[in-house]
This record gives sequence, structure tokens and C-alpha cells, in this order.
Amino acid sequence: MRFLLLPLTFSTAALPALAAEPVVEGATARPSGDGWTFSVTLSHPDTGWEHYADGWRILDIEGNELGLRVLAHPHEQEQPFTRSLSGVQIPQGATRVQIQARCLVDGWGQGAYVLTLP
Repeated sequence: MRFLLLPLTFSTAALPALAAEPVVEGATARPSGDGWTFSVTLSHPDTGWEHYADGWRILDIEGNELGLRVLAHPHEQEQPFTRSLSGVQIPQGATRVQIQARCLVDGWGQGAYVLTLP
């Protein structure tokens, strides 16, 4: 009886890299003029211009967008980082909003941070 031994080659080259989505670490909101000002702290393993957290948005509880903050550059050396957005109009009677973060490569994160308004 003869056995044929075949060499086995394993490769992970075709597997996609697992990337962490941006995370809203915290947020504050305060009335300001005729709208609200939000300060949002994000973390994301930015690697440069090709892959970074590029925005966050304020949503009402039903998921309607109320405001969008675009992030124009990577924050490789500043993690976590905080940016603000002013002039957000909150519907009368709303007591909570959602904040969702976005990554240039992977799009909007699956989760949302819920913030109770003061």
C-alpha cells in the first residue's frame, strides 16, 4: 500500500482585515443660542488617510438625522478625541438623542450612543 503525501499550504491573504468600528466614548449637549451644541468623544484605530473615523451624527430616537459632523483628517496620535457641533435643532419635547460614528472604510457603526438631554 502506497501513500501519497501532498503539501498543504495555508494562506490568509484573501481574508479581510478585521477593523474596529469607531466608538462614541462619551458626549455632552447644551442649549446654545437657537440650537444645541454637542461635544462628542470618539475612539478608533486610525491608520492614516486611507482609514480613519470621518464623522459622527446626531439622530432622534426614531433614527432621523438632526446633525452631522464631518471629520476632515485622521487622528492617529490623538485617541480618543473630542469634536463639537453647534446649531443642532432638537425637536420640541425630545429628551434623548442617539449619536452614531462613521469610519471612512467601514461606514456607519452598528451601535449608537444614547444621550439624555439636560
